[in-house]
Amino acid sequence: MAKVLIIAGDFVEDYELMVPFQALQAMGHEVSAVCPDKQAGEQIRTAIHDFEGDQTYTEKPGHNFTLNAGFADIQVAEFDALLIPGGRAPEYLRLNAEVLEWLQYFAKADKPIAAICHGAQLLTAAGLVEGKRVSAYPACAPEVTAAGGDYADIAIDQAVTDGKLVTAPAWPAHPAWLAQFNQLLD
Repeated sequence: MAKVLIIAGDFVEDYELMVPFQALQAMGHEVSAVCPDKQAGEQIRTAIHDFEGDQTYTEKPGHNFTLNAGFADIQVAEFDALLIPGGRAPEYLRLNAEVLEWLQYFAKADKPIAAICHGAQLLTAAGLVEGKRVSAYPACAPEVTAAGGDYADIAIDQAVTDGKLVTAPAWPAHPAWLAQFNQLLD
């Protein structure tokens, strides 16, 4: 099975971190979740984003998530794939040069990358969407198109695969998103 790296940060979307972390392990994959400047055993705060009829999602405090690997200890070449959850974390993670280098490594090595929701902000900052069909939370559509990507305006419970890149608009797409990502891992 595959060795999957998840890059997260404070206020990552709760479901978009917890569900893939657990589901990929249940499928038999080895999953390491990291955050810049944090070690294994430290926690990050998550946020729950919900769709309750407002113009955008609402945000509530989520669970504390205990990281199982240290950011400084990671050797990206040891991993088969990368997963980027959404929420507000990508907004800040895209300012970290090492995180962007990691994304570029996975793309250049032609290894699977899965991103959901605001995870597209990391993809655009790393220069990985040009010429790609990419889904994301609709508010990220201008970033995707400005970076040369073809924004896939799909249903909130769907996902799209373009080469080794699997993207989806938000957590209701977990079944489709994780199934498509898992196909690339086999």
